[in-house]
Amino acid sequence: MERPDIPLPQLHAFVVLADELHFGHAAARLGIAQPPLSQQIRRLEDKVGHALFRREPGRVTLTPAGRELLPAARRVLGELVDGLAAARAVGSGRAGRLRIGFSASVALTVLPGLLRTFRERFPDADLDIREMTTAPQIAALHDKTIDIGLLREPPATEEDLGFRTVLTEPFVAVLPAAHPLAAQRAVRLEQLADSPFVLPPHDVGPQLHDKITGLCAAAGFTPRIAQRAVEWQTVCALVETGLGVSLAPASIRRLRLRNVAFRRITPATARTRVAVAWRNHDRNPLVAHLLTTVSPDAPDGA
Repeated sequence: MERPDIPLPQLHAFVVLADELHFGHAAARLGIAQPPLSQQIRRLEDKVGHALFRREPGRVTLTPAGRELLPAARRVLGELVDGLAAARAVGSGRAGRLRIGFSASVALTVLPGLLRTFRERFPDADLDIREMTTAPQIAALHDKTIDIGLLREPPATEEDLGFRTVLTEPFVAVLPAAHPLAAQRAVRLEQLADSPFVLPPHDVGPQLHDKITGLCAAAGFTPRIAQRAVEWQTVCALVETGLGVSLAPASIRRLRLRNVAFRRITPATARTRVAVAWRNHDRNPLVAHLLTTVSPDAPDGA
């Protein structure tokens, strides 16, 4: 296909003259004198190989060739205007694509408010939201398949990644409703020593898993893990069946399972944290905009 070599000013002049059908009016609208406008139109006609306008005394009309070219010329100029506006919006960070990974339990805490605020501030941004656990989020950030992570218990350090704590919350004991300890308002950790546990696998959230087992170790026992499940909702569902007990972030209480009891644990000093994660030196301006949306270290007293 022959590549047209038509300067945009010629195409613009053609469309304006087709609108006005008057050289003087078109020249005034373009902010140029009439002779340069006439030259632009002649050069365009030379490239097309046919006259685009009939020039008669006191009257200018489009030729059949001109009528055929006009819709394409309008489309090209319109797409260019739209493309420039889109490029400026993306370049300024008002638009573009932002890929966000999030842990399922975060959907019960900071995620809804964060997304709502961000959408209000940047309505033209295209958000790609992906549910994944902590370890896969870290890998996806390194692989550049997500831009932002919202994860629980981030690693202490991770090369090329930044972390900011956006929420801390206590742990609760998750018990079958028929469990003897469910009758108490609070549970001492050592009281769980003889119960089987349901916990997420170590590899999907190593830091959270180690924190939970560390709490148990501090209470004088090693948890006997009877069953593992990736998501906290599944952990609680398995607890509901009587397979064991668990320790979970306090926000899990919002699941409102009928046959599951959530109880405070003592001592209540241990807390789990949710953090936003990003690649250092990421050039996507939407990343920086999202980081201005989140408030650092907003503790949850649940």
